[in-house]
Amino acid sequence: MTTNGFLSELATEEWGFVGGMCSAMHALETVIAEIAPTNIPILFAGESGTGKAMFAQRVHRLSSRSDQPLVNVVCAAMNPAQLSSELGLGASASGNVHTADGTPGTVIFDEITELDPACQRSLLYALPDGDGNLRRGTLGARTISTTSRNLDDEMRAGRFRAELYYRLNGVCLRLPPLRDRREDIPILVEFFLSKHAAQLGRPRPSLSPRTLRMLLDHSWPGNIRELENVVKKIVALGDEQLAVAELTAAPAPPVSEVRERRGYSLKAAARAASREAERELILKVLGHTRWNRKRAAQELQISYKSLLYKLKQIGVQDSEAD
Repeated sequence: MTTNGFLSELATEEWGFVGGMCSAMHALETVIAEIAPTNIPILFAGESGTGKAMFAQRVHRLSSRSDQPLVNVVCAAMNPAQLSSELGLGASASGNVHTADGTPGTVIFDEITELDPACQRSLLYALPDGDGNLRRGTLGARTISTTSRNLDDEMRAGRFRAELYYRLNGVCLRLPPLRDRREDIPILVEFFLSKHAAQLGRPRPSLSPRTLRMLLDHSWPGNIRELENVVKKIVALGDEQLAVAELTAAPAPPVSEVRERRGYSLKAAARAASREAERELILKVLGHTRWNRKRAAQELQISYKSLLYKLKQIGVQDSEAD
């Protein structure tokens, strides 16, 4: 599937954001497609803002239970009675997670490490023990959990029950932070520009190479959520410079580099200006082609390998996504 085809498929699903085009995200999509139809418990781990909840919902939509209830349990807000009620574990054995005929759906435990010890004990008792026999009060729904904490550390500190971890962690899928997949930033920006322009009823802006460079250079501690908020602000304000003003500024060049620049000859300055113009043109064409490198190479009238080499020169990570 082409980059644009993949983007269109994800965008039309309206599940909140685009998964991304780097090899790690392609691999994640492949694994999700394989395990979604099964009943195996899944644990999504990753920093806040990496999209764990969105991927959890995607698993449900791709599963055989997609037409059955999906219940999102905010673990930080639960006590044992609320948890039992939410999951339908009372005497009636029915609740939000079941259909009218009692068929179980899917439960997403949002930030599972936020469950207090009493809730952890209740949930452990409610989960199947793996022998295939469902006793009375057992949760028959498919479980998907998310965490932004290191569960190994939580178990060593005694804050999370090891036996509960092993019941919930049939497969652990780790979402990389945005700073480790910067090549996805341009395509995510394009998606969010279109999304929020439509939602806010505003013209869809086109970003300047300078702004795109700032977005590529930012460390994104808030990950995709932070990026989406910045892009939404760009659309709402209609002023990209104002919207990105709070982003961390790029570090100043070393003193030795500044001194070297002061000693540039006219010829060297011309070469530097030419490289800067080339960089801006490459980024502009990549933005126009939605970061499709092969199409960009054609528009720039250079070979694909030459474009990859130039991308390395300007500090953009290579990817074979397209």
